[in-house]
Amino acid sequence: MQLLFAVAVGGAFGSIARFLLSKRIQEFSSIGFPFGILLVNVLGSFLIGFLATLLIERFSLNDMWRALILIGFLGGFTTFSSFSIDAVNLLRQGFQLQGFIYIFSSVIFCLLATWLGIFLAK
Repeated sequence: MQLLFAVAVGGAFGSIARFLLSKRIQEFSSIGFPFGILLVNVLGSFLIGFLATLLIERFSLNDMWRALILIGFLGGFTTFSSFSIDAVNLLRQGFQLQGFIYIFSSVIFCLLATWLGIFLAK
């Protein structure tokens, strides 16, 4: 039960952080491209690679903290459901090129950011 509570608390804070950061980033964009969620997903992918490697492999983080930070906070912070709806909306609105650029850049940059996080943590 304590692990579920840790995931819930972390998820709540991660979701709030995602909302505020993506909204703030999006305010600087004058076009309809979803830069906010893209950058949050890239940052979150980097952080999960970096922190999972650093905190689990190097510092043997206990299950409670892992549930709070990695599963809860970062799980709430980076959500591909937001990515998916933004991608589908771009495609449905007739912005096929922007939609495919968004899908491609999200997948490639998030995978690269995760790899970079692992590399830097080691």
